[in-house]
Amino acid sequence: MTSLRNNKINRRHLLGLAAVALAAPSVVRAEVIRRNISSFRVHEWQDHFDTLGKGIIISDTETRALQHWTADGSMRIYPTSVPLTDELTKRGYTEVVEKRKNPSWAPMPSMRERNPEWPARVEGGDPANPLGTRALYLSWQYYRIHGTQDTRKIGRRSSNGCIGLFNEQVEELYEREPVGTQVKLI
Repeated sequence: MTSLRNNKINRRHLLGLAAVALAAPSVVRAEVIRRNISSFRVHEWQDHFDTLGKGIIISDTETRALQHWTADGSMRIYPTSVPLTDELTKRGYTEVVEKRKNPSWAPMPSMRERNPEWPARVEGGDPANPLGTRALYLSWQYYRIHGTQDTRKIGRRSSNGCIGLFNEQVEELYEREPVGTQVKLI
């Protein structure tokens, strides 16, 4: 009898969680973000750069976190997606050279070789566009810090080289960081 009652409680509990997930997906996403934050390692910008300049972004591919500082020294930290393998990304210093709202996407030649069924181009605003709503273009060809339509990727090794953020967070970063922002991927 007790195990039957516990089984009913467990099913009720699961049904309640499912209802919350359907009714308030932001609550579920907030829980994912909260869990990811526990693994973040906070970096001091002074350990990587001489001056704040126009701003600084440090993206840590190991802890899957991006920190950014504005020129006035305020800092924010976000969970990210990172490249599937170490071979797919660069590490080191670069900078933001361009910013685009609703960027179009075209796979790199190496991506087309691995996935010939992928489209040659996806226009900005298309729900299938992997760049999401904003993109910060880096001085390294093909590398971006961008949003994603697929929020399951955040906190995971899931990209082909870029750093991904939730769309809401890349929009905030886009507004706060100007072209010329210093970037380091570690």
